[in-house]
Amino acid sequence: MHLQLVLLLKWYQLQQRVCFFNCVICQGFLGISGAVLIQFYQTLFKGEPSTFLLMLALLPTLLSLVLMCFVRVHHAQSKDEKGYLNGFSLISLIVAAYIMFLIIVDIMLTLSQWMRSLTLAVLFIILSSPLYFLFKAHKDASVPTLSSSTTPLLNDPESIEPAEKPAEIQNTRVQLTVTTSKDSLNFGEELNPIQAMRTLNFWLLFIAMMCGMGSGLATINNMSQIGESLGYTEGERSALVSLWSIWNFLGRFGAGYVSDIFVHGKGWARPLFMTLTLATMTAGHLIIGSGFPGNLYIGSVLVGICYGSQWSLMPTITFEIFGIQHMGTIFNTIAIASPLGSYVLSVRIIGYIYDREGSRTGQHMCSGTHCIMLSFFILACVSFFGFLVASCLLIKTRGIYARIAHGRRVVCEN
Repeated sequence: MHLQLVLLLKWYQLQQRVCFFNCVICQGFLGISGAVLIQFYQTLFKGEPSTFLLMLALLPTLLSLVLMCFVRVHHAQSKDEKGYLNGFSLISLIVAAYIMFLIIVDIMLTLSQWMRSLTLAVLFIILSSPLYFLFKAHKDASVPTLSSSTTPLLNDPESIEPAEKPAEIQNTRVQLTVTTSKDSLNFGEELNPIQAMRTLNFWLLFIAMMCGMGSGLATINNMSQIGESLGYTEGERSALVSLWSIWNFLGRFGAGYVSDIFVHGKGWARPLFMTLTLATMTAGHLIIGSGFPGNLYIGSVLVGICYGSQWSLMPTITFEIFGIQHMGTIFNTIAIASPLGSYVLSVRIIGYIYDREGSRTGQHMCSGTHCIMLSFFILACVSFFGFLVASCLLIKTRGIYARIAHGRRVVCEN
């Protein structure tokens, strides 16, 4: 019985890690998609924004309808899946490096139309390379393995009585979570959205995300206007918008992997990384607001990476605090913080101050550091407040991460 529990716990952790890697990779590709679309626009639709917008309106829906029949749900049964996921990760890094190279070359040189077409074709080839891992995975899955001789519990359904499986899994879950009394909700449970919203942790995470994601999204939404006020050329502003997608990708991808290494290897609490990114984002807003030469390049890197990090950390923290059963609903509820914070900060703060400063000169366009300085000092204060809220979340969730670390030590010892 004890061996069965240990094997079940190891199987559960493997499933959790594979889901986490999938989340990191999907978040990374989502972050870099903006740079890919810009390359697509500059090659095929430059000077035709209406056609490009029509493509954006139709292409995602059509692709989803065409490819949805190929989606299958497979359970991870060995560590081979991690090798495939590492391959996907490597491809995403290659895509990011390639697009960054194209952006830098485009700044230094003027590429002809045939060169742009060639670089876009190479980009499509790189984006299609994950199909290799797909075919390899299907080929490996069709080959019988000897894993059943070493892990009978995971591969032989007859090794456990059917009626015992739910009880064993439930016992394993109990070892990872804390049983709760009827009058209180503790951390690490399988909570539904209503129960989650009744906890302090939910609102701490929501407010921290509203400060971090909201200020980051407000920055990218006004990047062109900010660059114009500070005297950046049109080419530099376009490059900054493209590079933002790269920094966004690096934040989503890097924060997911780095936090997972420290959480699993050293037992650190994941909200710690949220506090670090919010503190760094505060510095990024201050750099943008200072207005010194080249400030937008430095500030956009810091804010872009930290903004992407929030999107990578938030889903995993949601899972670890509120459980996986209703994770999708709870995650998307918390994600409302991003557009909500962006609206308040972008329209009511950056837009209002920009228009006010412009009206003083009698022009529609505001030019100078004074146009954005106060706005980004306010964004810095908002990010710092998010840092304080995330610090409270870190303190409140120490118990669950201590139990998660203890559960992993038990598995390793057995």
